Amino acid sequence: MADTATYAHVQTRGTSPTLNEAFNRVSWGAVFAGVAIALTVQLVLNLLGVGIGAAVLDPGTADNPAASTFSMSTIAWFVISGIIASFAGGYVASRLSGRPLRSTGALHGLTSWAVTTLVIFYLLTTSVGALAGGLFNGISGIISGAGSTAATAVTAAAPQLAEATNPMAAIEQQIRETSGGNDPAVLRDTAVKAVQAALTGDPAQAEQARAQAADAIARAQNIPVEQARQQVAQYETEYRQAMETAKQQATAAAQTAATAVSTGAVLAFVALVVGAIASLIGGSVGTTRVVRTEDVYVRA
Repeated sequence: MADTATYAHVQTRGTSPTLNEAFNRVSWGAVFAGVAIALTVQLVLNLLGVGIGAAVLDPGTADNPAASTFSMSTIAWFVISGIIASFAGGYVASRLSGRPLRSTGALHGLTSWAVTTLVIFYLLTTSVGALAGGLFNGISGIISGAGSTAATAVTAAAPQLAEATNPMAAIEQQIRETSGGNDPAVLRDTAVKAVQAALTGDPAQAEQARAQAADAIARAQNIPVEQARQQVAQYETEYRQAMETAKQQATAAAQTAATAVSTGAVLAFVALVVGAIASLIGGSVGTTRVVRTEDVYVRA
């Protein structure tokens, strides 16, 4: 009859403090290997996404996906590729660390994800990493270019706001065109300044300013003062409407920018959290298994 004795090369937690410390020590070499794998996988998958997206678009026809559809597809691809890269980096970091404990392997994966995130953030936000991070900048630009981000929202609204902040420009042009080209330029300039003072000056002196503006227009256009007063009233109405439009455009632009910033921040938060979870799972899956041996003794 044979007697069987089973031995485990790994001791239990409580019997060897030195071994426990070794099992829970961070293996930075494995972490950086996971970072390298994660960055490479992210880069490769995003390049694949760029290729697919470029193949879908056809500049020669108008039958292309809508901007919103293309934007959501790009964001979804970027998030999915980030999840895969985080899982791969966490798995490699855990496997190369050689730690048999799932918790330690998962923490190696999470550490790899954290370092990867910091590296990408550094490359995207510093001039030092401008050359090395140029490709990542291009990839992130796909989202910002295809989607509705804060930067594009503000940039798109800027020309409208620039025009809206000077409602006197259109009125000034009307005065100069109505005055014609035969009268001296000084009369046209005087009329413009008088109307501007009437519309933007002290409300307490508005009546006097209107009268002066009417006199200036009457001299510049060689028309009766009563007709000039009607023009001043018309210019005042147009000015108020332009100011109201400017306020509405500024409010809409601010709301668009705020919505874009909020949406972008929430999406970035969700993507990072999901990536962290994927790295934890990858680290747990990549844990090295404990090898056990059996020695069999045969009684003679």
